[in-house]
Amino acid sequence: MTISLRHARVRYGPVEALHGITLAAPGPGLTVLLGRNGSGRSTALRALAGTVRLSGGAVVWDGTDVTRVPAYERARRGLCLVPERRAVFGSLTVRENLELAAQRYDFALDAYPRLRPLLARRAGTLSGGEQRMLALSRALLARARVVLVDEPAQGMSPTVAARTYELLGSLDACVVIAEQRLPPALHRPPALVYELSRGTVVFSGEAGELRARG
Repeated sequence: MTISLRHARVRYGPVEALHGITLAAPGPGLTVLLGRNGSGRSTALRALAGTVRLSGGAVVWDGTDVTRVPAYERARRGLCLVPERRAVFGSLTVRENLELAAQRYDFALDAYPRLRPLLARRAGTLSGGEQRMLALSRALLARARVVLVDEPAQGMSPTVAARTYELLGSLDACVVIAEQRLPPALHRPPALVYELSRGTVVFSGEAGELRARG
């Protein structure tokens, strides 16, 4: 299973955010998109999910061109996007958020025990780290074939962040995460790392190769 961008271009008005990039994320496995703010990593995730339209190039999923397939249809086919912001339903309780993903959600509470005493709280009142836990819990429960996550451990403690990367790495899915830096908490090196800068790919390879470059 692979999802890929092929010579993908994305424009926001007069500004081109992706300059014809090509990358492929195989699964099951973990792929990391690295880059500073403005590098295009978040745009690349959204392009894979279909929440932004390509101005050129293609999105290919399991050998099928899905460039013109809308985001909601990609979700129906098994793609789950966890954006950096607004990843939970703030007016609903933690329990209601989880129930939207699955009727049985014990696995999510075992993954993030901090959520258990917060089940009756409205998600919008949670801290940033707690909202990330809830958003990731919903993604874990979705049993998606492709999981795209923008800065999964934002606001989390190092211990919870390490647990998060362990959970994502163990999924039987194609997992793509966007990060500013290569996470030190990754116990298993990602299959692939793509480093983006100003809308272009400046490095692709294994995590060990990137670390060796310093």
